[in-house]
Amino acid sequence: MNLDPLFKPKAIAVIGLSSSNERHPANVIFSKNRHRYPVDVFGINPKGGFFQGEKIYPNISEVPGTLDLAIIAARAELVPDILADCIRSGVRAGIVISGGFAEVGNTDLQGRMAAMAQEASFPFLGPNCLGIYAPGRVDTLFLPIERMVKPEPGNVTLISQSGGILVDQMIKFAQERIGLATAVSIGNKALMRELDLLRYFSKDPSTQVITFYIEGFGRDEGREFVLEAQRCPKPVIVLKSGKSPGGQKAVSSHTASLAGDYASFSAALAQHGVVEAENELELVSFCESLSACQQPIDGGIGIVTGSGGHGAIAVDACWKYGLSVPVIPGPFQEEIRQNLSASVQSIASTGNPVDLTGSGVDEDFVGAVRMLFSREEIECVIVLLLPYLPGITSDLGSKLSTLSRQLNKPLIAYVPHVEKYDMLIEGFELNGTPVSPSIEGAVLMATALRRNKPW
Repeated sequence: MNLDPLFKPKAIAVIGLSSSNERHPANVIFSKNRHRYPVDVFGINPKGGFFQGEKIYPNISEVPGTLDLAIIAARAELVPDILADCIRSGVRAGIVISGGFAEVGNTDLQGRMAAMAQEASFPFLGPNCLGIYAPGRVDTLFLPIERMVKPEPGNVTLISQSGGILVDQMIKFAQERIGLATAVSIGNKALMRELDLLRYFSKDPSTQVITFYIEGFGRDEGREFVLEAQRCPKPVIVLKSGKSPGGQKAVSSHTASLAGDYASFSAALAQHGVVEAENELELVSFCESLSACQQPIDGGIGIVTGSGGHGAIAVDACWKYGLSVPVIPGPFQEEIRQNLSASVQSIASTGNPVDLTGSGVDEDFVGAVRMLFSREEIECVIVLLLPYLPGITSDLGSKLSTLSRQLNKPLIAYVPHVEKYDMLIEGFELNGTPVSPSIEGAVLMATALRRNKPW
């Protein structure tokens, strides 16, 4: 099936549009696409009428021209017939926003819909979903525009069974300045499933990282997904719910999925080099890290800090996540010391972590990072920056990230995310260095590089 009409539509129909209720989901979708996106939008309702001065067509067959995408927000019992009309009228793809299908026991209704679409090679998302948000192209999320938080365009695609989780992750992406390529809510996934979307986005030039929130699979589907993710040339990140008995019950009632044997699925992900996130914190950290750098590591970490306490917390976090902080030999520690400014040489700790103290200046951080990068056992350096230290400047981010690019070794930074420190953070991010607002988040970013192993 050709999925381009889903994600790159030029003309869309919104079915279920109301002539009077501006807050109806169909009306919210119609309005935002009509006013903000480069698509032709048509409203459909058997009663006809007008909305915002635009004609509402009684039937999709009456819409002039070819429609790429139909967005259906009508009562569940009406959807199969609406879907049949779309197929007969030559619409190329669909999104079923409506709920009331397998998640509430109406499996036959959902099955009819899927069988019809399969026979006609008609791709559709849902039912019981939000659909798609593709920056600059289309937005089928029925969230009022004034309440949406939209990340900047970027290279991470999010695919989620849960619309709520999808929107939460979009908010976190915006907060952490992670760029989004496409966000996809798949709901009950009656037809289009994770496997279909993994194959599509593995070839999408705007996507460099593919992230999934998964509640469950059909029988034997999990194994096929893992094998396809292994073959994917891009990092694949998975957050799985339904790990506990209670979680499995919640998954079944939400999207009628089989949660399956979590332990076996998790082991298969690790065995095949698929990055598993344990929770939302890990998911966000992994997405930011892998969107900026995809160079795999075995786990040798160097740490440079302006505070001994920060360094100790980072070492503990590395131990927690299975990363190593190699001991630096005494002679090399002395070499590091000799490369520091005179005011710091006598008070710095030059093991690993390298603690430059509150007296460190830009050149001390650059010199220490350069020295650690020269060690074979150090595959990645985490620099813990306290931007309120008097000796460092807002240029330090660009200096360190440029060094990382020159030496082709990954660098990760911790900087508190406060508006006052934006210039320092931007210096890192503009040169492809991920920045975390927490020490543990920075260590998680390094963990993503270790879990992202090509096989």
